[in-house]
Amino acid sequence: MATAPYGSWKSPITSQMTTESGVEFAGLFADAESDKVYWNEIRYSEGGRYVICSADKSGKIEEWTPKKFNARTTVHEYGGGSFFVHKDIVYFSNFHDQALYRQTNPNSSPEAVVDTTKAFRYADGRYCTPKSRIYCVREDHEIIKSGAKEAQNTIVSINPETKEQHILASGADFYISPRVSPNGKYISWVQWIHPNMPWDSTEIWRAELSDSGDGIVQGSEVKVAGGKDEKGMDLSVIQPFWTAENELLYIGDQTEWWNLYHVTSSGKHVNLRPVNEEIGGPEWKMSRTQYVQDPSGGSRIVTTFKGELGVMDRETKVYQKIDTGYSSHSYLGWVEGNLVYCLAHSPEKFSQVIQVDIKTSEVDVIKVSMKPSVGKDYFSVPQRISWKTGQDEVSYGLYYAPCNKDFVAPEGELPPVLVRAHGGPTGAFFTMLDLKLQYFTSRGFAVLCVDYRGSTGYGKTYRHRLRNMWGILDIEDCCKGVAHLASQGLADVNKACIDGRSAGGFTTLACLTFTDTFRVGVSHFGVSDLNVLMEETHKFESRYLDSLLAPLGKGGEEMCKERSPINFIDKLNVPLGFFQGDEDKIVPPNQAKMMYEAVKAKGLPTMFVLFEGEQHGFVKAENIQKSLDGEFYFFGKVLGFEPADKGIEVPIVNLK
Repeated sequence: MATAPYGSWKSPITSQMTTESGVEFAGLFADAESDKVYWNEIRYSEGGRYVICSADKSGKIEEWTPKKFNARTTVHEYGGGSFFVHKDIVYFSNFHDQALYRQTNPNSSPEAVVDTTKAFRYADGRYCTPKSRIYCVREDHEIIKSGAKEAQNTIVSINPETKEQHILASGADFYISPRVSPNGKYISWVQWIHPNMPWDSTEIWRAELSDSGDGIVQGSEVKVAGGKDEKGMDLSVIQPFWTAENELLYIGDQTEWWNLYHVTSSGKHVNLRPVNEEIGGPEWKMSRTQYVQDPSGGSRIVTTFKGELGVMDRETKVYQKIDTGYSSHSYLGWVEGNLVYCLAHSPEKFSQVIQVDIKTSEVDVIKVSMKPSVGKDYFSVPQRISWKTGQDEVSYGLYYAPCNKDFVAPEGELPPVLVRAHGGPTGAFFTMLDLKLQYFTSRGFAVLCVDYRGSTGYGKTYRHRLRNMWGILDIEDCCKGVAHLASQGLADVNKACIDGRSAGGFTTLACLTFTDTFRVGVSHFGVSDLNVLMEETHKFESRYLDSLLAPLGKGGEEMCKERSPINFIDKLNVPLGFFQGDEDKIVPPNQAKMMYEAVKAKGLPTMFVLFEGEQHGFVKAENIQKSLDGEFYFFGKVLGFEPADKGIEVPIVNLK
């Protein structure tokens, strides 16, 4: 074992390895009729193309999506729910035209089931056998051509044979999760209006379908759950599904935590497992399935409270954990007997598509997302930690220590620490093995992933804590996290770095501008001017700042000005770098460009890399690699260590 300064360690985890050794999973669907599991995978080596694959009981994997297609929807810009399956027929949204296609087998050519000349986007669909219809979310961008300020979201029925469409639900600003009851008589959905987000105040509605399935019986619409409680507090209700008895299940946060509810035939809402843990999460993307019912019609439900796979009985309320060897599970599917499919994650295993026998806990791995040629001795396993922050409150995070079996630091030296602020800001970090993070720890960095106040997974009060306080509490929690690590002898406070994506990029910029905690930072498509964000961002988040700050006309403009880093360049005194996609509709490129020009004009070391053809999040292999290498190189130049990797240089201006 060699002795070398932190940051200069040679690591086998290269930027190329993070993209060339596998894929990223983006959803899963189990088809009971064909007894197959299907999933969507992002292939960085193919420019970030989304490809649908399937596996049968024998484990034979087939690839469905032809080379000229990309199974990705951009409804809400974030997408999700880009495909569904019925009787071994795959229906998917194609990225290039956003039309909905049908593919009858892996070797067939997809055919459109909608009019491809219309500027419509589709997501979160299901096929209903009793009605022979597709029910899905449609986002209409045609009306923008006629002068509308934003797209129109609706629930529609689609006849896949004639391509005829009918609007079933409209008037709200957003819709997700259209689900038809097993008998084909009822449809349910989730809706909400501006300025709410799906983790604020949402509603679940139910209505009776007409005999044709192309309409709603007049007067049959009923709000089932959500909106406000008796005290006027927001209720977030999500993921409705029907039981075999045509009764609704859904996730709601009535008790402070997103728990699972059953609406009985008498109309009573029964919390099936009242615990201080959450089964739900922020619905940034559609068609998440955090619980699944016995397809045979029994009372068993497989759940994912706090990420843990478990099975409970709807009638007896008895719950049993299923020990799979993974720490979190998502996108559940159940086809028959005791076999459940899901995406599984662990801090020591790469994300996998697995089949679980819920009776024996036996696990069969169907597909592993990554197979890099590197051993576990280079992987840092996180510790869940907490620390005191402002107002005598507590913040949470995941701490990763430097880890490389080939190196040790000189005695008495403390590691630099990279603080990561998650996006959203309504979101959280998860304990999953991520090579892009291990890239840093294997080179001698400690990493602290901060679940600042406002994050999910800690109850409604914690989730709502960032209301009106974005740009204050998140900054405080990141800075206090560094102080906590320093007090424990886990990090060098004089070598504190920070990075973040999107909203995490804003927190990065704000920490660097308004505090002196960090020596250097890098923003990945982060927000620098909140006023411009209010004016230019997409529909889904266009009123998000009403709750994070304040509505326009009620102090929002002033808060935007006071908390926008771009307005306080005079306070910024440390190097700062930027990575940005030129097609980003969520945080447009001018956000990074404005801040970069201001930092450059002040004479501080800075860099700006604009990636052609990238949106909100980089999916092309070469760009992911460059952003990783470039950030590390930038840190090395600022902190004064020499990276062991060669050929990772990026242009830095004002570097002395």
